[in-house]
Amino acid sequence: MAGAASNVKELKPEESLDDELTNAGNKLVVVDFYAPWCGPCNTIAPKFAQLSITYPQVVFLKLDVEKCEAAAAKHSIRAMPTFLFFRTSNKVDEQRGADAAALEGKIKKWMVDEEEDDGVGVKGHRDVNNLILSAGCECLNESDDHMMKDALSTKEDEYLESDCDEELICHLAFQQPMRIHSLRFKAPTDQGPKNVKIFINQPTTLDFDSARSTQPTQAIEMKKEELDGTVIGLAYVKFQNVQSMTLFFADNQDGEETTRINYLGIIGTPVIATNMSEFKRVAGKKGESH
Repeated sequence: MAGAASNVKELKPEESLDDELTNAGNKLVVVDFYAPWCGPCNTIAPKFAQLSITYPQVVFLKLDVEKCEAAAAKHSIRAMPTFLFFRTSNKVDEQRGADAAALEGKIKKWMVDEEEDDGVGVKGHRDVNNLILSAGCECLNESDDHMMKDALSTKEDEYLESDCDEELICHLAFQQPMRIHSLRFKAPTDQGPKNVKIFINQPTTLDFDSARSTQPTQAIEMKKEELDGTVIGLAYVKFQNVQSMTLFFADNQDGEETTRINYLGIIGTPVIATNMSEFKRVAGKKGESH
């Protein structure tokens, strides 16, 4: 149980977890699913309370799985303690077990400064470049000196440039399924990309002939004034379960010999899928730990 010196709210059986998630808006919500008889739950409870004081911008909730069976069942809670992490009512992460260091690490990873809005200006979303799986990425026609990885970093002296003509194909794989909301580009107004075709979940990197002829998930035409990091919104409904994204840069703004991208930012949120076929009703006897 949370002590008096904390910002932890314990939900009563008649209270709705969904309502709490909605009311939290863009804030990170951490929910501790516990049982009173669970030893590890009681061990980590004081740390959970302490974290609620350390991170007041985060919403901390506790939920007794025996009193709130419906919520525990909905989220497939099978071991205690289980901590679920939510942003804009979407589950973004979870942790099983009483590892206090790991718990705080996940809080730091997912929390958002409300005033800065994670620096991307899109409520409920963040820059997810850190979730790109480098081993699953490939870029066709990149210069040996200025590669795709240089455009995914924020270092000002690094950039991606095409090699022998304007065209570039960038294939990006993610560590987990993503909801992609928008893109940001920083590039010179002469060499910056103009017409961009976006494909998702391609089994392999498209070649240039396929990229030219295949219908994309979405096509966008960049304007020069948008190459300053302006957020370019995508057709969000089409990008709800993105495991990989392929971008075909067909040309640049002024028809220069090569295309240059100083920064490519992907804005979105991770998807944590719940497999209901694996659900087992929370069970256990008092005095029995999980």
